[in-house]
Amino acid sequence: MTRIYDLAMTHKLDTDDYFIQHIQRLCAEAGLNFFLIEPVWVELFYEHLKQGKVWPRVLLNMHSEHHQPDDIFHRLINLAAARNTQVIDPPDRAQAAFDKSRLHPRLVGAGIPVPWTLVVPRQRPDGWKLSGEEQSALGRPFVIKPAMGYGRKGLVLDASSEADLERSIAAWPDNNYLFQRRIVPRERDGTPVYFRVYFVFGSVWLSWWNCYNDQYRLVTDAERKELGLDRLEEIVRSIADLTGMTFFSSEIALAEDGEFVVIDYVNDQCHLLSQSAHPQLGVPDKLISAIAKKIVEAVQAAIRQPATSSP
Repeated sequence: MTRIYDLAMTHKLDTDDYFIQHIQRLCAEAGLNFFLIEPVWVELFYEHLKQGKVWPRVLLNMHSEHHQPDDIFHRLINLAAARNTQVIDPPDRAQAAFDKSRLHPRLVGAGIPVPWTLVVPRQRPDGWKLSGEEQSALGRPFVIKPAMGYGRKGLVLDASSEADLERSIAAWPDNNYLFQRRIVPRERDGTPVYFRVYFVFGSVWLSWWNCYNDQYRLVTDAERKELGLDRLEEIVRSIADLTGMTFFSSEIALAEDGEFVVIDYVNDQCHLLSQSAHPQLGVPDKLISAIAKKIVEAVQAAIRQPATSSP
C-alpha cells in the first residue's frame, strides 16, 4: 500500500525553520498532509518512492544540487518527476533556467536587459585570448561567474584578463563560465538601488537587497511609484513566461544609465532565512509568510487537478 502525501518538501537548512513552520501550519489548516524530507530521511524516502511505498502529489524542491548528478536530493526530484509527482519546479525546466550559459542567449533574444556577456567554455583552445572587441565590451574590471554557480561561489568581481578564469575554476569547477560587464548600481540615500524580485505562482513581490551587505527591506508603495518599479515586475514576469518557472527570484539593479539590468537571472531554490532569525541577512518575515501562503494555495489547486495521479 502506498502512503500518499499532498506535499513533500526537501530541506537541509535549520535556518529555513520559519518558512517550514508556515508551510506546515498552512497545510494543516487546509487539510493537506505534509512530509519534510530532511537529510536524515532522504535516502529512505528515495528508496520508498522507488519501491512505490510513498508518493507525493507535489514536491517542493528547496535543496537539490543541479550541478551534482549524484546528489541524493537531485536524484530524488528526478525520480519524483518520473513518477508523475508535480515538482516545484520540474527538474528539466529548473536546470535549463538555472544554467546561466543556456539562459543568457534566450534572455537576450527576448529583449530582457542583461549585462554584456561572453560565455566561455572551461575547455578552450591553447592560447585562447579575449579579442580587442571583447575586452572593450567587457571593460575593466569585469565579472566572471560559473554557469551553474550560486551563493557567490566562484564569483570573481575584479577580473582584468582571461587569466582570472582560473580563480573561478579553482573555487567552482564547471563546464561554462560567464564573462560579464560589471554593472555598478546607482545609489540612493547611500544604498545601492538593487532589488531581489520574487515570482511565486503568478504573484510578484519586490524587495530591496543591498548587494554589499545582504540586507533586505520590502519596497513600499511610495517607492514603487517614485522609482518606476513596475518595470521590475514586467521584467520578472517576462522571465517567468520565457522559462516556465513558477517559483524563483531574480536580482535586478538600476544601472548608472537609468536602465534596470538583470544581474542574477533565476534563483530557483530561494534563500528564505527569516529576518527574525537573522536581522542582518534575513528575508522579511512578512514576505516569507506571503510566499508560503501562495505555495500552499498552489498545492491545493494542483491536487484538485485530475491529471495529478500516482504512477
